[in-house]
Amino acid sequence: MTFPTFTSTQIDSRARGKELGTHRRKAIIANLAGYSDLFHVAGATTAQVRAWGKQALERSADWAPHLAEEIAGIAAGAGLEPWQVAVVNARTEILAAIDATGEGECSTSVVLPGNDLPPRTVQTWDWHDHLRDAPMLWELEPSPGHVVRTFTEAGALAKIGVNTAGLGIHFNILRHECDTAELGVPVHLIARRILDDATTVEEAADIARSATVSASTVITAVTSSDAASIEISPAGVAVIPPQPGGVLQHCNHFLDPDLAVGERHATDRPSTYARLQHLQANTEGLKSDDHTTRALAMLSHGPDDAPVCAHPDQTQPINQRWETVATIALDLPAGRLRVHQGGPCQVTEASWQTF
Repeated sequence: MTFPTFTSTQIDSRARGKELGTHRRKAIIANLAGYSDLFHVAGATTAQVRAWGKQALERSADWAPHLAEEIAGIAAGAGLEPWQVAVVNARTEILAAIDATGEGECSTSVVLPGNDLPPRTVQTWDWHDHLRDAPMLWELEPSPGHVVRTFTEAGALAKIGVNTAGLGIHFNILRHECDTAELGVPVHLIARRILDDATTVEEAADIARSATVSASTVITAVTSSDAASIEISPAGVAVIPPQPGGVLQHCNHFLDPDLAVGERHATDRPSTYARLQHLQANTEGLKSDDHTTRALAMLSHGPDDAPVCAHPDQTQPINQRWETVATIALDLPAGRLRVHQGGPCQVTEASWQTF
């Protein structure tokens, strides 16, 4: 099984958005409906979601007008209102505003082997199982000669990805006590601007610092010789460097000691600590130059072990059901993604999709 792909031909932001919205209309509408259901089950009203979507669009237009134009273009192509596509892009912020909780989420490992060898990266991307059809792979050219390839959700401007300038990013959600219902710049737009504009880890961190956010996340930026987990929160931005040996691993809790004081997942999702311990215990496999070996080194199931590979409990409501929807490795020298549909327990050498 593979994820759907789309290659944009337009350079202009609004035209690129309209092209994507036209071609992926059904998937974008379905993704919006899936998130509307999720928000409703988690306690939000339709009026609240609409207001948050409009607020997210305003914050986006202030921070990156061209990306707000792209959102408007997607809406025009898909037959939606711009605020509705903004809702999809601001789903992290809306979930923080609702104070939605639940066990699950992503695990990331990056190893810089040195000696001019390429980085070895892999992550699981966990999300609610009723949204398993939302992901897509999107190639775009935000400026002439600069190509971005991203694993994202239909209608969202970016998530995990690489650019042809030699930089890639992984993506994990965080929660902080300072997260607020006054929506800021969506973190998915921060990911997109990093892929569009950054060539170094330092530039990626500067882009993150320039945004006023209302929800927390960590974007792990990687180049051929550098990496850092950029923890983003309304309380501030912290840059976590690799450990000795070039090892950089992150799950869903803050590693910066100052930001960790306001940690929310400590009680809401305690498995994040067990998952990080699993990564640390399996670093040898995660150092491999083979992406299948790295994925298998992530393999661990709950409840007896760390639930790095998640499977939904169908007895739970949709906001409490989690599934490892994808396993993703970055191939920075080639500027491409290796993507497996599903968790590490299903990975084989033949199951990878190269994008």
